Amino acid sequence: MPVALRPSAVTGILLLALCLPASAAAQTPSAVRPPAAGAQGAPNTSRPPAAPANAATTGLPVPTDYVIGPADVLGIVFWRDADMTGDVTVRPDGMITLPLLQDIKAAGLSPDQLRLQIQQAASKLIADPNVTVTVRTINSRNVFITGEVTRPGPYPVSGQMTIMQLISVAGGLNEYADRKGITVLRNEGGKPQTFKFNYSEVSKGKNVTQNIVLRPGDTVVIP
Repeated sequence: MPVALRPSAVTGILLLALCLPASAAAQTPSAVRPPAAGAQGAPNTSRPPAAPANAATTGLPVPTDYVIGPADVLGIVFWRDADMTGDVTVRPDGMITLPLLQDIKAAGLSPDQLRLQIQQAASKLIADPNVTVTVRTINSRNVFITGEVTRPGPYPVSGQMTIMQLISVAGGLNEYADRKGITVLRNEGGKPQTFKFNYSEVSKGKNVTQNIVLRPGDTVVIP
């Protein structure tokens, strides 16, 4: 048979429940959460991002007969020495200026010859210097065309370019151009030279030997 509780007993039970410490609920074990990613003591399986490629070591492909000239832009890279690394422009006198090394002759040398020259100069200041020379911009290998042509001006020579090819790149001859009296001006070892070119003959396949390969610095004059 169910036991009937006295009113006083019920009141006592309620008072006992209210007097229980609130910390008792905190003693109830809770679900253990896994440590956050990257937290101390937790394994981190993420990989660091790859380092970007060093743009200072990249350059233009150059012709096999290329030599450095005035206005060319070069990248000089010293391995493990950022203070001496940077881009330089060849001055009109053919020199470049590098930190600590001052002026060094660059014009007339190949990039590899310049590299050896810089390494030799740097060896007086740095133990076993490791130098790379790259070509950023070639401004010295230009030929020029002027006169009765569609687009006169300088044109870069990246390989071999003949007179006919230059005229084509420059947009062709104008209507009133003298096709038989074209002249090529060249400075060879300080001595001026001239070459005659007959566009009318070469365009018909005659006397094609006059369609010479141009050299950097040549000027084609279209009267």
